[in-house]
Amino acid sequence: MAITGVFFIPSNPNAPSALPTLTERLRSVFAEEPIPIGRWALEHKLMRDTPSCLPASAHAPNPVPKPKYMQFLSLTHYANHGFIYATEATDLPHGTAAAGASHRQTPLPGTLSAAGTPQSQAQSPTAVAGGATPSSTASQSGMIMRTVPLPSYGPLFQHFMRACEPFWCHRHTVTVPAGVVYDIGDFRIRIGDVRQTLPQARARGTVVEVEWKGSSPLTASSSPTNPDEDSSDSGVDVTAEALDDNEIDAEYALAAQLIRDLWSQLGIEGAREAILVPDVGKEIKEQHRRRRAGENSKRKNTRNHDDEEGWGWWDIEEDKNPDVGVDLARQYMKIFRFNR
Repeated sequence: MAITGVFFIPSNPNAPSALPTLTERLRSVFAEEPIPIGRWALEHKLMRDTPSCLPASAHAPNPVPKPKYMQFLSLTHYANHGFIYATEATDLPHGTAAAGASHRQTPLPGTLSAAGTPQSQAQSPTAVAGGATPSSTASQSGMIMRTVPLPSYGPLFQHFMRACEPFWCHRHTVTVPAGVVYDIGDFRIRIGDVRQTLPQARARGTVVEVEWKGSSPLTASSSPTNPDEDSSDSGVDVTAEALDDNEIDAEYALAAQLIRDLWSQLGIEGAREAILVPDVGKEIKEQHRRRRAGENSKRKNTRNHDDEEGWGWWDIEEDKNPDVGVDLARQYMKIFRFNR
């Protein structure tokens, strides 16, 4: 699993895009010439639950409900699946919440049809956003990450737009339509202008994704088990030594410092950073825990419909590693919530 960091430079009236400055700095700062190796793109959609029309006093003595968010992200460099990040349901009955965090994802009543009470519709977005291996532990961020196969990603968003429109609002869509990818030594850098397309078209700024490609026990343990496979979505090498949580945190901290050092050389002021965000490394820690427990974390076992991991996976070729890219997705989604 790649270790990454994301930086966002907001636009302003005097400089709607930092892309020319970034490109010039990349070429002038580093002795090793940046090599453009391709293009990339992304699309991010933010939804929020419909705010209550009741005044704050109507909720006394309980606190005013916090807003719930659901974010959809697709990346061209992780083409096998889309990412969905949703507020964790903390106000469901204990048994139902536990079922939502189990390995086998069973949609809650009311989430896949327009019928149902507003409470069931608004509080269970994570039940239909199944796909990746869900965590059995509470998240630090209060959010739950899921992946779904790309063919199901669009229909799932349309479901919430149409069937759940009274309970969820589409707040904005932002895209990076034509980013550029550079290789610089042990780093791969993706840069591109962020443009908002909904509710109104406007420039939002420039985003920079920095991926550490150097040697690391984390990237080695997530490398393809078959050397002939040329795919970023590949199985986890179960022959690698399992690391404990402290060792994994140390590797993330070391890579984060290397990424920050590279960014500091560019001398770009006013950027927002997303590297060690809450829950980063969560999935890889779970992989290593399973490995220490002697479980096969490659998920190559034969499965039937009853064993599927969530809505949208049936009758679709199995993703070799549905967890790949989830840390990067968390970083982008933190940036693209724009301080909400």
